[in-house]
Amino acid sequence: MWQRARRGLTAGVLGWLRSRLPLLYQYGRPQPWRGECGARALIRGFRYKPRPGRTGRLLAALTGAFLWEDERVREDEILRSAEEMKHMQFITRMFQGQTVAYDEDQGWELVMDKKDFRLWRRPIEGTHLYQYRVFGSYADVTPRQFFNVQLDTEYRKKWDALVIKLEVIERDTMSGSEVIHWVTHFPYPMYSRDYVYVRKFHVDHENNVMVLVSRAVDHPDVPESPDYVRVRNYQSQMVITPHTTFDENGFDYLLTYSDNPQTVFPRYCVNWMVSSGMPDFLDKLHLATLRAKNMEIKVKDYISLRPQDCDGRASPERKSSVTNPPAQMEYA
Repeated sequence: MWQRARRGLTAGVLGWLRSRLPLLYQYGRPQPWRGECGARALIRGFRYKPRPGRTGRLLAALTGAFLWEDERVREDEILRSAEEMKHMQFITRMFQGQTVAYDEDQGWELVMDKKDFRLWRRPIEGTHLYQYRVFGSYADVTPRQFFNVQLDTEYRKKWDALVIKLEVIERDTMSGSEVIHWVTHFPYPMYSRDYVYVRKFHVDHENNVMVLVSRAVDHPDVPESPDYVRVRNYQSQMVITPHTTFDENGFDYLLTYSDNPQTVFPRYCVNWMVSSGMPDFLDKLHLATLRAKNMEIKVKDYISLRPQDCDGRASPERKSSVTNPPAQMEYA
């Protein structure tokens, strides 16, 4: 038993080192040193960046296990998202029919104002990137339909042409959190990006609100691939409140989103790409919901099948592991 544990620990350490030294070790073979580029990668690989869950992630890398205790979506994340929706609706009622000066003291800047759609952004401290927030409404689909279409990974493969791969890697059945691996096309000439993120949804029938929270994590079963660029900074919170009930047409939604696509293009190009991508995604999501409704396409009803409780201990259902980690790549 101890020999197996030692071999597992050794393999975990080697895998972690390989992921930290992308230009020196690839496909199980040493690679030539690439001068200044290699030196920068070496320094970047070993630079310590304190962040929540770092110890847990290193331990997970060493043991080959995903630590739900550290990485699951917490109840306070769900509640905070719901409170932000209440705040937005309060401000909207106060300024009905006017341009909403939404929390300018917190850095939010209105960048798009259309009927039933407003988009704000604010700088992310210490970066050249922005966090984005959309508040909008739809009147021709139900909250349940819209929410289920977001969650159904199989249906998304059909309506989102950018998806290369989308699958659930692991579930925590007690809390309702699950880890998703998503690979998506990016505009030419950039490489495709891949995301590994944990998500959880919560439906509060008493307060008439639905919440979906997602954020990037590391998972030992999904090492970095030389074919894609791994996006490590990603967050998304979607909150939906029905105008009447979950099964009648009409609802408001609040989407807060940020990610770092890790590109060398100028920052105005990156910010334009992200800000224009959000309305495009929401349009496609809305059309997919309409199509499912009008054509009676079967979409999994997550709300009925798996009602969520924000608390609970981890009880994972694991998928089989994937192959050993190849190293990082140079990317656009």
